[in-house]
Amino acid sequence: MTFTRISHFSLFFSSFFFLSSTLSSHLYPASATTPEKDGKTRSLYSEILRDEAVARLNNLGKVSDADGYLERTFMSPASVRAGFLIREWMEDAGLRTWVDSMGNLHGRVEGMNASAQTLLIGSHLDTVVDAGMFDGSLGIISAISVLKVLKSIGKLGELKRPVEVIAFSDEEGVRFQSTFLGSAAVAGILPVTALKISDKSGVTVQDALKGNSIEITEDSLLGLKYDPASIWGYFELHIEQGPVLEWVGFPLAVVKGIAGQTRMKVTVRGSQGHAGTVPMSMRRDPMAAAAELIVLLESLCKHPRDFLSSGGNCNEQTLESLSTSLVCTVGEISTWPSASNVIPGQARNSSVTFTVDLRAIDDVGREAVVYELSNQMYKICDRRSVSCIIERKHDANAVICDQELSSRLKSAAYSAVNKMVGQIHEEVPVLMSGAGHDAMAISHLTKVGMLFVRCRGGISHSPEEHVLEDDVWAAGLAVLAFLESHM
Repeated sequence: MTFTRISHFSLFFSSFFFLSSTLSSHLYPASATTPEKDGKTRSLYSEILRDEAVARLNNLGKVSDADGYLERTFMSPASVRAGFLIREWMEDAGLRTWVDSMGNLHGRVEGMNASAQTLLIGSHLDTVVDAGMFDGSLGIISAISVLKVLKSIGKLGELKRPVEVIAFSDEEGVRFQSTFLGSAAVAGILPVTALKISDKSGVTVQDALKGNSIEITEDSLLGLKYDPASIWGYFELHIEQGPVLEWVGFPLAVVKGIAGQTRMKVTVRGSQGHAGTVPMSMRRDPMAAAAELIVLLESLCKHPRDFLSSGGNCNEQTLESLSTSLVCTVGEISTWPSASNVIPGQARNSSVTFTVDLRAIDDVGREAVVYELSNQMYKICDRRSVSCIIERKHDANAVICDQELSSRLKSAAYSAVNKMVGQIHEEVPVLMSGAGHDAMAISHLTKVGMLFVRCRGGISHSPEEHVLEDDVWAAGLAVLAFLESHM
């Protein structure tokens, strides 16, 4: 295998992430295998960690509720079929399996001491609409493959603590517009009201479970929470969903933390009128105002220091964090009456509405950005004689990964790459995740750590999502090295 730097990615991308070092463009030789002491390990378990894992990912990628593209949502027929496959693979790896009352699939090995604290490894089996086949699935399949390796060499029982792999039933939140249904239930943070949330067809979460012969009540939901004292920690392997690893030419990275997020809905109202008869000087045009607000958002998020330095709300550390991790997006915009010859107005309760998605690793800084953004937006609307309503729709605090766990994962990733290509001298990159993961929910239960795996072009949530077969292999070797530290 060859790890190469992809030069067409600009240095611009690295400003969004925390990199542990600058990696050279000629990192590794082409050889992917090194001679080992015996023939059984000469291929570094490539037949299981690469070949079989890739085949299983391909098989799972064909399990879909749609024709022509990949879609698996909470408790859908395809989701259930995927669970059957994963359960079969778990049992093939020597794991005891069960499905809980939120549809999460568990596979567990007790190791040498069944009463010791458990290491949880997990990711999600659901997908977005028109998805790629690696998001979520890679973390599940890699963990199962590693445990199968340990079984095949007679070391599965030598783990000094129980290891439990969980394929969470819902992370994406596509069907019920409520993320982390599976992992939040295990963490004990899913409210009982979530059982009554309906999908577009009026089917509730509770109905969806019952339709698959899973009875859940408020009491049984509360009973899903794991005892924090019984858990040692949680580890999640996931594709990066960004371009940095490809740009630096490294297959794996340790995750420093997961960005906190604020979602807002902004509604701007003005005076509706005829496009040809209202003079420009007399207009109260919410579309033009919204455009200025969106440009303000972009400017603030590109240059937070210019807006926050003078207010005294942020110290230097927070400003530095925002300069490297803050990202903002307007993903939706709508207008009424949405006609080419009409100035939008106040009809139907709104004129121009758009969404704001704002993320940063520093929660204090994120709050300062929201505060400053809101103030500046109100000033612009006042100057333009339009009204402005800003609603906060969602808030999630940032999650910082555990230092001890991250250190072990970093060593494991280094060991994996070193075994595949020979001696390396660069450090494993350390990145921030701008996307949410099940680790965010599980952080309410125990310490968490994550490894990222390089994906082509940084593309995710798309059928173009792709991970090199040798990077799947590297990921498996890293998980194996991590588990070997628990032997």
